[in-house]
Amino acid sequence: MGFIKEFKDFAFKGNVVDLAVGVIIGAAFSAIVKSFVDDIITPLLLNPALEKANVKNIAELSWNGVKYGNFLSSVISFLIVAFVLFMLIKVISKINRKEEEPAAPAGPTEDQKLLMEIRDVLKSKNNI
Repeated sequence: MGFIKEFKDFAFKGNVVDLAVGVIIGAAFSAIVKSFVDDIITPLLLNPALEKANVKNIAELSWNGVKYGNFLSSVISFLIVAFVLFMLIKVISKINRKEEEPAAPAGPTEDQKLLMEIRDVLKSKNNI
């Protein structure tokens, strides 16, 4: 029973579950970005360049026998994902900074008040 309990404790820790959710969302987001690049970016922005190269599909793009079209598509996808993650982390950091604003400094302690009174008394005696 100890092994099963240890595994259950490990598998259902918050960090492991968060990681699993992140991987699943990341895979879904990756599919969305791939579709965005293949179905929107390529036809709208890259087709004029592809037509000049006499290529109909980005996968057929090659130079000196090296097919780099799929690689170019992957690089564009990576840049989009990296930019979105950068913006997401920037927003999260900004939210966390607002939450962590320091509280107003506490007033003086009783000891400090007593010391200030002694200081004031000594100042008034010296001014006489």
